[in-house]
Amino acid sequence: MRLRKQALGSRNLVGARVEEARKDLGMKQKELLAQLQVNGVDMNASGLSKLEGQIRSVSDIELIALSKILGVSVEWLLGLKNDP
Repeated sequence: MRLRKQALGSRNLVGARVEEARKDLGMKQKELLAQLQVNGVDMNASGLSKLEGQIRSVSDIELIALSKILGVSVEWLLGLKNDP
C-alpha cells in the first residue's frame, strides 16, 4: 500500500469517505475506476487519487455514481449521516 505524498486538501468533503468505503469493500482504485467507467463516469487514476485526497472537486454525476457503486448514501458521502 502506498502512502499519500500530499497532505489532504479542502476541495471536497467526500474524498475521505470514498476512500473509506472503497477500502471497506476491499476494492482497489483500479476496480473503482472500472466501475465508474461502466456507470458513464470518465475518470483517470490521477483524478480518483486527487478526489480521495480532497484535492479535486466532485461533480454531482460522480457523487451519484460513487454512491451507487460503493453501496452508500449520498448523504453519508457528504458527511450528513453517520451510517452509510
